[in-house]
Amino acid sequence: MKIANKYLVLVLGSMMIASCADLDTVPEGGTFTNDQKQEVVEMMPDRLQADVNGMFSKLVAVFRNVFPNSNRDDDFGYPAVCLSLDLNGPDMVSTNSDYNWFTTCSEYSDRSDTYANPYMRWALFYNQIKQANDILKSIPDDTDNAILLRYKAQAKAVRAFDYLSLVPYFQFKYKGNEDKPTVPLVTDKMEGDPSSNPRATAEAAYKLIMDDLNDAIDILKDLNYTRASKNEIDLNVAYGLRARANLYMENWSAAASDATEAMKGYVPYSRADVSKPAFNDHRDANWMWAGIITEANIPRVLTAWPSAYSSFSGRGYATGQGCYKMINNLLYRKIPHTDVRKGWWVDENLHSDNLADLNWGDAIGDEIATLSIPDVKVPFTPYTNVKFAQYGGVGNDKNAGDWCMMRYEEMLLIQAEGTAMGGNLPGGKAILENFIKAERDPNYVCTAADAAAFQNEVWFQRRVELWGEGFSMADIMRLGKNIVRVSSAVTTNFPGNHAFNIASNDGWLLMRIPQDETNSNAGIPLSANNNEGRQPQPGDGAGLKDGVTD
Repeated sequence: MKIANKYLVLVLGSMMIASCADLDTVPEGGTFTNDQKQEVVEMMPDRLQADVNGMFSKLVAVFRNVFPNSNRDDDFGYPAVCLSLDLNGPDMVSTNSDYNWFTTCSEYSDRSDTYANPYMRWALFYNQIKQANDILKSIPDDTDNAILLRYKAQAKAVRAFDYLSLVPYFQFKYKGNEDKPTVPLVTDKMEGDPSSNPRATAEAAYKLIMDDLNDAIDILKDLNYTRASKNEIDLNVAYGLRARANLYMENWSAAASDATEAMKGYVPYSRADVSKPAFNDHRDANWMWAGIITEANIPRVLTAWPSAYSSFSGRGYATGQGCYKMINNLLYRKIPHTDVRKGWWVDENLHSDNLADLNWGDAIGDEIATLSIPDVKVPFTPYTNVKFAQYGGVGNDKNAGDWCMMRYEEMLLIQAEGTAMGGNLPGGKAILENFIKAERDPNYVCTAADAAAFQNEVWFQRRVELWGEGFSMADIMRLGKNIVRVSSAVTTNFPGNHAFNIASNDGWLLMRIPQDETNSNAGIPLSANNNEGRQPQPGDGAGLKDGVTD
């Protein structure tokens, strides 16, 4: 399960050779040149539509996404990346089981350059970067065609998203490490030898990200474009991506401003909305960007995110094999009982208010937690999540459900943090208090007396609000925080092999570039592949604190 499959060899240099498949072949035989392709798309811009659609759908292809000749049940696209990242963090617990495809992430053996899981988290984004580059290469630089400009903006925004999904995990926080290496950059304008492409500095990587997002925002503003589906990137999403980038770079005021623009036209989930399992429907009014995943998209139901995440699947690894995704009780105990989000997980007695109106067959409410169905469902364990619903309702075995890529609440938390860290602490506190009191906890009061304390408070709110959605390690890295899973004050619910803490400066936190890439790219010698640290062992890091769960 763990050893990297060789079915797909990622060679960065090859990304500059191929172009959009439906434009390659001349009817009489042979191939188009780049200039000829650009002439074609100028005359018939809709010829690129299939490639643009494919660029977006790549993220949530749920079967054989990275490993085309393998029936790997962890190869379900971006949701699998989100799960991997959260299991690296301090707040998501799962079993140490042979049925758990993501044990490598919980135990931190995924820092090997030959394992499948980290390869998947690399190749998914570089494959999409290739698609974005191919689209950009097919569009003339000086085009004034509105359709082609839209494709150009979307391809640049997607490429920025891809690098934002890679760069933060290969180097420590941006501030203070601007000159340190991250990942190789591949663009449609790449010059030099593609087979010798060294790791770019953080400064260079974020410059590309910001340049792409600036271009995308400028184009989309001019076009006043209304997208056909939430799986596409529009102006709001482009602002949201730039808000993330500015947050990672600690451009506080810019992050707050971009988040404010991104939220326009959207509203948060209400208290009633999150008083039951949710987070599976792109039509919800707070979803800004979505991976839309219907039953028709799922050729193999075990290779879809509800199989791994959902506690209500009628056919899944979580329910059938007890590989539930649970919250760390260190964090859970910090959530006030008046906060509706406490119900996103069952407590130590397997109770959650959010089960009250549900049934699984004859089991009603909390009876669902203890329900046992041979080969279908084992009883919940304490702190099992009931946050995520799925299409078809409780017990459905289709494992369909949309995946949220960006939502209002993430942007609001960026707005609050950016406002306070940018020098307006009262303003940041007001943003946070107004939201939490209105939609999550009517008794909430923010007691942070300074910017550092407020940033920790926002981090706590992000850890609760965005739990399971893939933000855990991005926050750990950008904030320079220790990973604290265990404390002497509380009996941990982490399995023994996963019960350790990791210091914020431990080199083992950094991802390794996959061996297939270093074998093909002479610009990345093994000595330059994040070789510091060692895999943590049970009991490591005792006494470390994080400022939130202490």
